[in-house]
Amino acid sequence: MDKFDQFKRLLRLGIACLEILIETAVFAWVWFSIYNLRKVSPFENKGNLMMIGFYALYLVVFIYMYGGMKYAYFRKGQLILSQTLGTLIANVVIYLQVIMVVGIFPVPDVWPMFAVSGADFLVILVFNQLSDPFFRKLFPPRRLLLICDLQYKDHLVRKISGRKDLYEVTRCVSAAEPLYRLKQEVQECDAMMLYGIEEQKRNTLIKYCYERSIRIYVAPEVTDILLRGADKLHSFDTPFLLLRNYGLSFEQRLIKRTMDLVISGLLLVVASPVMLLTALAIRLEDGGPALFRQERVTANGRRFFIYKFRSMIVDAEKNGAQFSSKNDSRITKVGRFIRATRLDELPQLFNILRGDMSIVGPRPERQQYIEEFCRDTPEFIYRLKVKAGLTGYAQIYGKYNTTPLDKLKLDLMYIETYSVLLDIRLMFLTLKIMFMKESTEGVEDGQNHA
Repeated sequence: MDKFDQFKRLLRLGIACLEILIETAVFAWVWFSIYNLRKVSPFENKGNLMMIGFYALYLVVFIYMYGGMKYAYFRKGQLILSQTLGTLIANVVIYLQVIMVVGIFPVPDVWPMFAVSGADFLVILVFNQLSDPFFRKLFPPRRLLLICDLQYKDHLVRKISGRKDLYEVTRCVSAAEPLYRLKQEVQECDAMMLYGIEEQKRNTLIKYCYERSIRIYVAPEVTDILLRGADKLHSFDTPFLLLRNYGLSFEQRLIKRTMDLVISGLLLVVASPVMLLTALAIRLEDGGPALFRQERVTANGRRFFIYKFRSMIVDAEKNGAQFSSKNDSRITKVGRFIRATRLDELPQLFNILRGDMSIVGPRPERQQYIEEFCRDTPEFIYRLKVKAGLTGYAQIYGKYNTTPLDKLKLDLMYIETYSVLLDIRLMFLTLKIMFMKESTEGVEDGQNHA
C-alpha cells in the first residue's frame, strides 16, 4: 500500500469541507448584509445560525450526491461540473427558503444569490486548479496487472487508457494461465484487475489477495450482482442470503407509480414551452414530422410505442434498423442539438403518464435487439423484471455505446438495490449527464451493438 493512500479519503474530506466552509461564508455575508435586513423583525442569533446551517447542509447533500467530493477519482472537468451543479441546486433551495423566511411579498431580490453563485464558481475553479496537481503528485497512477480472457484484452486496455490519471496497465496475463503462475504474477504488482476469468480461479485469487492486502478490481458476473441485492437471513446460526427474484415489491411499485404520475405531470407543464419550440425547429429544418414513434419492450415483455422528437432525416431506417454511429449522416442539425441536450426524449413523459414507462428504469429496447443480445447473453432478458425508464442506471454510469453485457450489469445493479432514495438520486444525476458529451457517443464503426 502506498504510504499516502490510507490518507486519501481524509484529504478529500478536508479539502471538500474547506471549500464548503468558504462557500458558506460567502452566503453568510450576503444573508447578514442583505436578506436578514429585509425582514420585518431581523434574526439575531439562532435564526441566523439556522439559515447558515441549512445552507451548509444543502451544499453537503447536493455536492456529495453529484460526486463533487471525489478528488483524485473524477477528472478535473467532471469534478468542477459536479460541484457546480451541487452548489447551484443548493443555492436555488436556499433562495426558496429565503423567500419563505423574509416574506413572499415583495419577493427578495435574486441578484445577491447570482453574486453568491458567481463567487462559489470562482471558489470551485481555484480549489480544483490547486488540488488537481496536488493529488496527481501525491497519488500517481496505480500500476495494474490485468488478468483476463485475451479476446477482451484490447477492449479493456482501451477503456483503462481513458483514465491514465488513475491506472496504468503494466502487464496483461491470460486468464487461461495455471493458478500457480497467476499467483506469481500477483506478487509483483500494485493492484490486480480480473475480467472474464473462470470462477474457481477468481475465488482463489481473491482470497489470496485478501490475505496479503493486495488491491484487486473484479468485474462482477451477473450472479454476483444478484447476490448483492440479497437479504441477510439469520433464522439460525448458519448465515444465508435470500434472493426473492421478483423485481420490485407491490409497495415499491405503488410508490414508484405515484412518483411517476406527479413528476411527469409537473415536468410536462414546465417543459411544454421548450417542447413547442423543439417541434417548431424540427418542422422548419426539413418540413418533416416533429415526432416519431417506435415499438419498444417494457416490463414482462409487453410491447408499446415510444415517442421521441425526430432527430434523424425522414425514413432514416428505410433500409432496416441500425444503431446511430459517430458522425452519423442521418442525424439532422437540429437533431444533433436535441440529442446532446436530451430534448429528444421529452415526449416520453406522455409514455410515463400512460404507464408504459417509469421516470427511472432500464432503457426500453426494440424486440429484435433483445433477441439478438439474448443469443450472446441470455441473461439480458432480466432487464424486463421492471418497467422501462426515461433515465436509468446504465444511462448515468454507462454510455450510448456501452456493450449489452455491461448495460445488463448496470441495470441489474439498479433492480437489485432499488429504493425510492436511489430513484431520487438518479433523477438528480440525470441533470449531470446532460452536460457530458461522452454519454451520447455513437457506436464505433463496425461495432454492431450498443
